[in-house]
Amino acid sequence: MALEIERKFTICGDFRAQVTESHHIRQGYIAHENHRTVRVRTIDDRAVLTIKGPQLQSGISCRVEWEKEITMDDALELMGICRGGFIDKTRHIVPFAGHIFEVDEFHGDNEGLIFAEVELKSPDEAFERPQWLGEDVTDDSRYYNSNLLKYPYKDWTR
Repeated sequence: MALEIERKFTICGDFRAQVTESHHIRQGYIAHENHRTVRVRTIDDRAVLTIKGPQLQSGISCRVEWEKEITMDDALELMGICRGGFIDKTRHIVPFAGHIFEVDEFHGDNEGLIFAEVELKSPDEAFERPQWLGEDVTDDSRYYNSNLLKYPYKDWTR
């Protein structure tokens, strides 16, 4: 199994000129308990089933992740048993200084929320921050996609 190591950041500037590709993502959660998730996701015309374990370290999202590509028919069937609705977003891919930043722009009840994630090879890996990268929100559970179904951005106190 793979180990997912990532950090999340708010956006404080314009990243759009650096986007190399964008994808429409729709995802739902079959299970989300005790910081473990089972997620089904469609990405444009592909589909993926993902199981994630609990966070292993504070200050950085570090968790076991198992992912398997599935058929679109299977994904649509599994979405029928998802709990609590769906996350709808556009993921923008932004390469910068040897890293790939994934900037998620949310729709629906999370309209207006945009944040970036960067995957790392180790928890202490250094990376250069683009100018448009804002506050580190890795430990803020409001930014977990699974929590955005229960507590959507439209309900956050601004």
